[in-house]
Formats: sequence, C-alpha cells, structure tokens
Amino acid sequence: MREHARVVVIGGGMMGCGLLYHLAQEGWTDSLLIEKGELTSGSTWHAAGQCPSFIADYNMAKIHHYGNTLYPKLEEMTGQYVSWHGCGGLRFATNQAEMDYFKKVEGVSKLIGFRMQVIGPDEIKAINPHVDTTGVLAAAWTLDDGHVDPAGCCNALAKGARDMGAEIERHNRVLDVKQLPSGEWQVVTEKGNVTCEHVVNAGGCYARLINQWVGSDVPITNMKHHYIVTEPIREFLEADTEMPVMRDPYPSAYYRQEQKSGLIGIYETEGAEEAWADRGGHPEWDSENELFTDELDRISPWVERTLERMGIWAESGIKRIVHGAIPHTPDANPLLGPTGGLRNFWQCCGSSIGIAQGAGCGKYLAQWIVHGESEINMADLDPRRFGRWADADYVRARSIEDYEHMYILHLPGEERPAGRGKRQSSLYDALKQAGGLYTTASGWERVKYYSADGSEEEAGFRHNNAFHAVAAECRLVSENVALADLSSFAKFDVTGRDAGAMLDRVFANRMPRKTGGIALAHMLNDDGVIEGEATVTKLAEDRYYILSAAAAEVRDMDWLTQHAAPGEDVTVTNISDDYGNLVIAGPKSRDVLARVTDADLSNAGFRWLTAQEIEIAGVPVRALRVNYIGELGWELHCPMAGMPAVYEALMAAGQSDGIGHFGTYAVNAMRMEKGYKGWGSELTNEITPVEADIERFVKLDKDFTGKAAVLQRRQDGAQGKIVYLELEAGDNDTTGGEAITVGDTVIGLTTSGGYGHRTGKSLAFAYVQPDYAAPGTEMTCWLLGEARKATVLADPVYDAGNEKLRA
Repeated sequence: MREHARVVVIGGGMMGCGLLYHLAQEGWTDSLLIEKGELTSGSTWHAAGQCPSFIADYNMAKIHHYGNTLYPKLEEMTGQYVSWHGCGGLRFATNQAEMDYFKKVEGVSKLIGFRMQVIGPDEIKAINPHVDTTGVLAAAWTLDDGHVDPAGCCNALAKGARDMGAEIERHNRVLDVKQLPSGEWQVVTEKGNVTCEHVVNAGGCYARLINQWVGSDVPITNMKHHYIVTEPIREFLEADTEMPVMRDPYPSAYYRQEQKSGLIGIYETEGAEEAWADRGGHPEWDSENELFTDELDRISPWVERTLERMGIWAESGIKRIVHGAIPHTPDANPLLGPTGGLRNFWQCCGSSIGIAQGAGCGKYLAQWIVHGESEINMADLDPRRFGRWADADYVRARSIEDYEHMYILHLPGEERPAGRGKRQSSLYDALKQAGGLYTTASGWERVKYYSADGSEEEAGFRHNNAFHAVAAECRLVSENVALADLSSFAKFDVTGRDAGAMLDRVFANRMPRKTGGIALAHMLNDDGVIEGEATVTKLAEDRYYILSAAAAEVRDMDWLTQHAAPGEDVTVTNISDDYGNLVIAGPKSRDVLARVTDADLSNAGFRWLTAQEIEIAGVPVRALRVNYIGELGWELHCPMAGMPAVYEALMAAGQSDGIGHFGTYAVNAMRMEKGYKGWGSELTNEITPVEADIERFVKLDKDFTGKAAVLQRRQDGAQGKIVYLELEAGDNDTTGGEAITVGDTVIGLTTSGGYGHRTGKSLAFAYVQPDYAAPGTEMTCWLLGEARKATVLADPVYDAGNEKLRA
C-alpha cells in the first residue's frame, strides 16, 4: 500500500466511492480509498436502491438530479453493471397541504430540469392499474427517476475512479487517524500508515467511530429499517412494463416492482428503533455485512396498509426480508464538508438515502475540497451547522423523529417536539408568558411571533393566523416601540495586539478605525466567493465584537481562528451562549431607553452605526445603534444572566408608551422591506460580491483575502445578478427556491422573501440572468403553481434614505 496520498477516503460505500470518482474527475487522482471489508459492505449492499427526483430543497434536488442523469449512462461509461431501472415514481397527496407542496416541488423541477407532472386518480390508475387510490387527491409523477442495483452502482463508481487513476485498498482496517505537527494527517491501518493532506470520513454507519479518533463526533443516529420482497407476482410475470416506485403517506412506505416480485419498504410512524442501541448506537468496528433479525410484528400495521393499496400482493408469500441500518441526521440532510475545529478533516456521511445521493454528494464535496467552494450552496449540508449543543440526546430524538416522518410533510410553521429546548435565552419563560410562540434555529429557542389568544400557528404554505399577528407587531415597531430577543446571533470577542490587522485582512470591508465604530463586512475565500457576513464593532484598540448568523457559528469560528497568521497576537472567543441580545426599536425607543441609562442617546451623542458600553439596571451593556429592521433602535448585548434585569427595566420604562414585543417573523418582513440581504440565502458560497451587489462593502484600496478574484470577476462580468422584486400579492409569499421565468424560459430563482406589512407589498430576492436585472423589468415568479407578476425594484420599498434609522 502506498505511503502518501493527497486525500484518503475512509469507507467504500456509495458515499465514499461517489466522492473518490469525482475527486478523480476534478484531477485529484492522487486519492486513496481505504475499506476495511469489501466495497459496499456497510449499509450500501442491503439498500433498496431508490433514486427519487421528488424533493423541494433546491440544492438537494440538484444532488438527486445529478445522480439520476449519471446512473443511466454509468454502466456504458465504466463497463460495470448498474442495472438502472428508469421506471419513474409516483408520490401520493392525501390532503390540500400536500397538494400545495407538490406545486412547490413542481416549481423546483422547472429550475433543475427533471420532468414532473401533478396527475389525478384516473391518470394514476392508467400508469399503475394495480394500486387502490382511495383517499388520494393526486400524485406527483416524476418521470426521470427509478432505482439501481446498489452494489453494482457503487462498484461502477469505484471502477470509474480507478480507471481515472485513483486507488482503492480493500480488506484493510483503519486503526487510527492522527494529525501530525506539519498539519498533515497520518492514517494508521493494518497494512501500514498513509500520510495525506486531507482525510474524509465516509464511514456511513461507522462514521461516529471514525470521528472519535480525532476527538470529535458526528450527529448521526443509525436506524433500523425493513424492506420485504414478495414471491413473484402473476401480474408482473405477464406485464411488459415496470411499475413505478410508489411513495405513499398512508402506509408510510415505498413500494415497487423488484424483478417480477413486489418490494415494500416501511418507515414506522411510531416505535421506530435505533440500531445497536445497546452499543452506543453504532456497530463494532470489526463487523461487516450486518443485518438484524426481522421484526415483522412491529411493522405489520404499515405492511397491512401497503397491501390495502396493492391488493394483488395480499396473498403472496415473502421471499426475503432485509432488516438493516441506515444513518439519519437531525434535519434529514447529509453531512458534507469540514469538521469544526479541524483543518482538512472532511465529512461525507449521514445520508439516509445514500444510493440516490452518493454521486451528487461526491460531486459537490469534491468541488469544495479541490477548489475551495462548490457550485451549489453548501450551508445546509455543512456539518458545522451543528455545534456542541447537538448532544447525543438531541441527535437521537431528532433523528428518530425524522425517520418516523419520512412521508409525513413538515409544514411551514409546524413545530415538532423532539430535541427542543437545547439553547434558551434567560428570557425564555418571560417571553413565553407574554404569548411568544417558539421555533428553533441552530438549537436556539426563539420567538417567531406573539399569539394574543394563546393559539398555536395553523401550519401551512399560505397566509394563516400568524399573518395578522405579525402585521400588528410590525405596526407596533413602526409607530411605537417594541422589544425582540435575538440572542441566537453567533457572537465572538476578538482580542489582542494584532486583532485589527487580522480582521482587516480577513474581511473585505475596512475595519472601524475609531472606538465604537461598526462595519458590516464579508469574509471571502481566495476565489472571491462569500464565506460569511458579520457586523464588526470596535470596542477598543485591541478588542472587537463580532456578530454573525446563528447557523454560521461554528463555521465562522473556524474561519477566524484558521486565518490568523503564525505569530499574530489574536485570541478568538466564542461567547454565543454567554451573551444575550435584546433589540429595542421604534420611534419611541430613544425615549424609553433614556429612562434606564445615563448615556447620551442624542444623534450627536450616539450616532447611527456606532456603539457604546453603557449600563442598564446595573448590568454592563454593549449598545449598538444598528438593527436589521430599518427603524430607530439599539441592539443591547449583555451577559445572559443580566438580560432579565435589562428587559424588566425597559418594560417598566416603556409601559406608558405601550411597549410590546415582536418576533422573527416580523424581523423577516421588515428586513425584506429594507432590502437587507441574508447570509445563507442571498449571500452564499456560490457567488461573489459582484453578483450579490454588495461591492460598497468591498474596499479595494486595501489587501484582503479574495481581492484579486473580485477584481477579475468585475472585469469578466457577472453571469447572474441579484434583483429585488415586488410581486403581485396573493395568499402566499416567496420562501426561496421558486422559479423565475420570462415567457417559457427559466431565467433565475428566488432566494428568500416575505410580505412587508408596513408597505403592503409581497417582496422577494432572486438571482437572474444579467439582461433581466434592470429596474422596471417584469418577469413571472411561480408560487405554489401560480404565475405571479414580478417587477424589479431600484430601491427598498421602506425608508430608502434611512431617515428613520438616523432619526
């Protein structure tokens, strides 16, 4: 076995082989995959092999579609059998909310390019005459998906990788992974050691064991999963065409034709079981090809429902039962990207449908490893979206919930109970008592809106009972004064003699020169694409306070710590859980705040976009005159333990002014009216400041990471441009990932949106082809299957001159 490689991939299942293949395609043929048994011997070999197109998430849809275009030609490309069955798929809708969801996915299909039609019961019966459509309103017919032989497909990717020059070492158990003083990695195996620049954990069900070697963990729960293969079915023996893959919420199952037999895969909606629960949730490292004894009694209610649907199977015997483990993550997305706190130790695991996703995950992760970014937005796939708060209990509870809801639609506004309460601000109980309804973000409980009558949100895709409650909150902020707890921001103290110089190099904007100055700044990589966005406040010559998105906490900590140069006197401290953030906003906010502090809050004494360290109710507060909603106001950052005292003082001081509360739904509505772009939606690793129209925050008279690439992009011209849109109002608004068309041509997609209650406008951001970016240009946005006229705006629809912020 070789002693050096550029990349070592640990694990020879679908994810590992998919990555190796695409690393070789990107030119990194000096890559080595090590598998402790035979290729596919983990969970790949016993998978059912489904490859669906039906998915509403734009980036995940790209991953699925890529596999469904590669697999049909992979056998011819490699000479290794794949056994692609392009039979298409049907997914049933049994209520109106699912019908709305189908329309949303149909919009994604326009963007991605997979064929999809929403069809009625008669058309369903024409495609699959054997299925009982009782209670079915419609089906999503995805014509381009199907299923493969999992082992064959995985081996075809492996053969393709070897043909391009990559190497595979089978029957070689990895024993340890160590980081060397040089920063390189040493992979210790039974057959010797390999030194490499990058290590990738593609261990599937064994991924947690692999990460533990480097003092880390991954948020994966291995779940037991059954599928059953029947004896041959007479109707299939006589048929010339293959039945499509059926996905059905009634039995919570997929079912299809397997050769001339039937195949039924069950996702229990209750009582699902973790695999190897008595061993900490993972298999022994020396085990291979592990299956469990079948538990037919446990899954029989769902099997019986499937047989109601497919009556021709009811009297058939069982030929084979497969009861194996599949990994699930708390949010159903795979783990693709770096490991927090470690350099060049990557994750390629956590996929619950790894056959469908293996090729696409491999493609886009390979791009990230080789080039520093991917052509799709990786934020929702990055393993660092989970922090230390995602402990074993949280991961287990959320992953089991994900498994049990495989075919149960998670509606917008629906709050599921598993894993809740991991991170709470010190105002949690007080705001709940005030009527706050909580949702979660990066483990944080945060109020989405306040319910006057105590009723929960009526979850769905269209305007609901939250709509008018949020409108009232926006009026309160714009006409009076209100408070919001936005403690979920990621928060960092950056200190040391060289802190300012380091930050000036890391961020494209110029760092504040004066104490109390505030800058909105962006982190770029060497290719000029956006890695993060932060608000940077200078508290002293050697002390800075940085705020960024909740979901970027671990990612931004990595970026800041890993970009300090050797010998620099810089310390980065994550204080996200230690500090709270209470926002006070509205035309009366200055009056209320003045009653609880001795600080001079006048425009002359406390200018917009500056900060001061003040005191409220005996609590030291970092007061920033800045906010995300476009009204006069302050962000009040203080030790979490002191925030209740600050809150109570403000509520008492504002009682005569009718002070109230607002939540994150109102924040989003108001930020859309101000035209404020968001990290992870508008600002992603796919684009540079040129496409995002944030060049005013890029100071080309200084050196910073990515400067040369930004200059080159300005010279070459952007391939897409962001636009700010007003849509014809309806009973729903943009959520992101909707198609934008002109005539029959798709020219872009939305990134986020919402209804602006202060202005009565439905608003959205979108990326479109540059020829359509001029103000006044009209286009069509597709929302839940409805064509809405959209017009490009030149300026924010609310207070474009920032007069209210400066008041």
